[in-house]
Amino acid sequence: MQMLKSLQIFALGTALAASTWGQTVETKKSPSAKHDVGTGAGDVVMGPVKGAGSVAKGTAKGVGNLVTLHPVGAASSVGKGGAGAGKDIAVGTAKGTGKMVRGVGKAFKRIL
Repeated sequence: MQMLKSLQIFALGTALAASTWGQTVETKKSPSAKHDVGTGAGDVVMGPVKGAGSVAKGTAKGVGNLVTLHPVGAASSVGKGGAGAGKDIAVGTAKGTGKMVRGVGKAFKRIL
């Protein structure tokens, strides 16, 4: 009786192990060329939008500082807004262009 029970446990364990060995592991797929080009175009567009937000924020802070008679703080805030705008535009354009080039490369690779 004890031998039969241990044989059943062994058979069950072997069946479970065999079922897990037969399964495949799914790998993460890279985005398609269309996806890369689309998200790249979105990044290129979002750069100037974020830049405009930085300019508006800096200008608003500068006006607030100027009204409260802090001219140095006003100039600093406007300068920070302009610098932030330049950074946002440059980063958005660079990231977007990189993604679009990667997407075009994938499309050519698929064709050739």
